[in-house]
Amino acid sequence: MDIAHLFYMYLPLILALYVITRHLIHKLLNFPPTPFPVIPLIGHLYLLKKPLQKTLSNLSDSYGPVFFLWLGSRPVLVVSSVSAAEECFTKNDINFANRPQFLYAKYLGNNYTSLIWAPYGDHWRNLRGISSIELLSSYRLQKLSQIRLDEVQTLMHKLFLSCNENKYQTLQMKPALSKLMFNVMTRMIAGKRYFGENTLKSEEAKRFQEIIAESSVLVGASNTGDFMPFIRWFVLNKMEKRLKNLHKKRDELAQKWIDEFRDKLSDNSGESEDKSMIEVLLSLQQREPDYYTDETIKSLMLIYRVQFL
Repeated sequence: MDIAHLFYMYLPLILALYVITRHLIHKLLNFPPTPFPVIPLIGHLYLLKKPLQKTLSNLSDSYGPVFFLWLGSRPVLVVSSVSAAEECFTKNDINFANRPQFLYAKYLGNNYTSLIWAPYGDHWRNLRGISSIELLSSYRLQKLSQIRLDEVQTLMHKLFLSCNENKYQTLQMKPALSKLMFNVMTRMIAGKRYFGENTLKSEEAKRFQEIIAESSVLVGASNTGDFMPFIRWFVLNKMEKRLKNLHKKRDELAQKWIDEFRDKLSDNSGESEDKSMIEVLLSLQQREPDYYTDETIKSLMLIYRVQFL
């Protein structure tokens, strides 16, 4: 009897021993309750069905408000009660401060160094301080309030004209509000708007819209390799190629914004009283060039766009 035949003959027994042993170790380590069995390689992925929130609610009914799942190779703690969530994010907030290292965060999060994806530590605290004090403080938001007012008035005028043209027309508010938010953000970041009638002939606006559309698809798509890394070892990952290409497009556009503002500053066409985000960051770069590199500036700019995807 050859080795291969013996392997296949004893494979069910090996798998059974693996599942039982893992379950006993889970118990001994005093982990939260977990569904049985944990299948090798896929973990509890076999339990997840759409809608996901309904599946998790049913599991919570069976295993309590705090339970443990293995999504492939990734450990996941599911918390479904207010008191448990409060304990996680107050008493134990540092233990839950880090972010999972998903593939798209590697390319769209500047190799896990952006504000959203950076591990908890000095670098993350510095980025958070820049955001809360220099970029999103009450003073800064008040200075840029005219941008928000202007964009809301533009949207209201457009909706008013649409209603007058056809009183029975159904208005799709979600895309209109999405364009509103992107125009607010890009004007705050770079002083530019990329959605609306005045942008239809702009190649840069067209390129920005394509980047946003592609980002929405790739960030919202589930990548099996994030949960089962062995798939990436054996299968050519098309998602990774698309993310690399998207990162290149985003980086080129952000660098173009930085170069334009740097040229304005060098020409003494000056800093405006109501500084855009790029102007604020470039002024910080002049004081601390080693820390406020172009890469750091691009990372901060792009992360605010991602939040609205």
